[in-house]
Amino acid sequence: MNIFNFLRSYIAIDLGTANTVVSVRGKGIVLNEPSVVAYRYDSGRRQVLAVGTEAKTMLGRTPENIRAIRPLRDGVIADFDVAESMIKYFLRKVLQSRFLTSPVVVVCVPTGATSVEQRIIRESVLRAGARQAHLLPEPMAAALGAGLPVSDASGSMIIDIGGGTTEIAVISLGGVVYATSIRTAGDSMDEAIAAYIRRNFNLLVGESTAERIKKEIGTVNPMITENPQRTKVRGRDIPSGSPREITLEETHLAEALNESVVNILEAVQTALENTPPELSADIISRGAILTGGGAMLHGLDDFMRDNLGILVTLAEDPLLCVAKGTEVTLENLGQFRNLFTEAG
Repeated sequence: MNIFNFLRSYIAIDLGTANTVVSVRGKGIVLNEPSVVAYRYDSGRRQVLAVGTEAKTMLGRTPENIRAIRPLRDGVIADFDVAESMIKYFLRKVLQSRFLTSPVVVVCVPTGATSVEQRIIRESVLRAGARQAHLLPEPMAAALGAGLPVSDASGSMIIDIGGGTTEIAVISLGGVVYATSIRTAGDSMDEAIAAYIRRNFNLLVGESTAERIKKEIGTVNPMITENPQRTKVRGRDIPSGSPREITLEETHLAEALNESVVNILEAVQTALENTPPELSADIISRGAILTGGGAMLHGLDDFMRDNLGILVTLAEDPLLCVAKGTEVTLENLGQFRNLFTEAG
């Protein structure tokens, strides 16, 4: 065996807007951290101070000379240089060495990413030290991670609600028959919650607070009347500028998230309308699978089922389905090579 092939690592990256999950062939998932970078300007150049978990604690709390940002927006790279620094940091952390062993990397991309956006993602990974970079459509990765029979001559529907995008796809015979990507997902839900609180309670809250609220009492069910879950929310009172605390209930969250949930529902309905009849019959028989962090909203599976008229099931471990699916391709790159999308 060639010694360089022996030393080479094979790495899968779920480069998410909210979190980055990294897997290594033979080891499984080895890193799961927020996609956040904190930096400051030093002599006109950006100096990275923290990446991942440590950087996320700085969101909304930094002094004027320090910024904490998410370098990905809506599932694609918004800041090339910062994203490259983040990818390089995570790769080095995974490989536990200052010297990268020229890893072969498979990285997920949204189906709605343009060829330019795909090329930027690929180049960021290559410049971060990868020898090869392969792009895998997110819904295919989610379907593999959820255990769907993607190679069968039957239709499978996946609804992956991530941080920046919701990916909806119908898959058959190892290919994507129909796919759409909408930019209504976890981040836009957080924004909707913050806007609702501002509009109805005259209180300003940050994105980290809105995300916490969603995770604690997020629901799509407006009919909860007995013993609703509640959470305390602290922010800045708009009229006075002073700190203030309010109590939110699940019904408030259902109202705040209604528009986002309906947008996703309509995108799924459009996907079903564009699915070939034979595959539609398969989906009616087998239903659809929900993956991604946004899929964990309480009652979302039932809401989708009631409005679509088909079985909708939450995948096991929905947060990690994309990462696990990307990891599956590492086990046999040759077998899954036809699934990759090479940037133009």
